[in-house]
Amino acid sequence: QVQLAESGGGLVQVGGSLRLSCAASARISNDYVLAWFRQAPGQEREFVVTTRWNGASTNYGDSAKGRFSISRDRAKNTVYLQMNNLKSEDTAVYYCAVGPRWVVGQMYLERHYDHWGQGIQVTVSS
Repeated sequence: QVQLAESGGGLVQVGGSLRLSCAASARISNDYVLAWFRQAPGQEREFVVTTRWNGASTNYGDSAKGRFSISRDRAKNTVYLQMNNLKSEDTAVYYCAVGPRWVVGQMYLERHYDHWGQGIQVTVSS
């Protein structure tokens, strides 16, 4: 059973950047899908971005388009989330997740992911 560990969160000012990391405890199969979600206080968890481990497909949520970028280091079994031009509304706990397969048009849904990290806090201050 793969375990995920997020790192790289913290406090940043509006307009700043952060890079989150999500390290998997085991080798990730090419069929797998890695994603980032986030949850702000008092709100439901929100889809940020998803990508196939083989790099064939990537989808961004509306809040991430143009500012966030997902990448992977296959040798390290790690996926990254580069966040630029951060806004106060980006403040949330960020979670990485892994799912076993790509389902066209549905990878923004939490139910397609069966392993989740513990989450990491990102706070954007004005």
